[in-house]
Amino acid sequence: MGTIFTSIIEGEIPCHRVWEDDLHLAFLDIRPLQPGHCLVIPKREVAYLFDMSDSEYSALWNAVRTVERKLRLATGCARVVVSVVGWEVPHVHVHLIPTDELGDFPVPAPCDFDVSRFESLARSIQEAGE
Repeated sequence: MGTIFTSIIEGEIPCHRVWEDDLHLAFLDIRPLQPGHCLVIPKREVAYLFDMSDSEYSALWNAVRTVERKLRLATGCARVVVSVVGWEVPHVHVHLIPTDELGDFPVPAPCDFDVSRFESLARSIQEAGE
């Protein structure tokens, strides 16, 4: 069984489409953080952004750029915030949220992290996969 986004792509669940090509669909989020909040999704169901092939990944970001331009022009917002969370629905989706100031997007508070661990964490990341 596919995700809710696959059902939207297939027309089984209605949405407010704002843009589409052969590989992607953009539609209004049903729980918007700001008016105009859109989701851009690949039509091929992939659960995790970084599991996409290089060509799919590049094509997705080109689609995101296309929708961002349309959204900014339509809303007159100063900036469009981009967010990829990836936990809500196991189907890659990029949130585009029109904003006029930082307060328009709820930025999470930083975690409580022991700064003495920065050096060892940075080294672990640098050496990972070598």
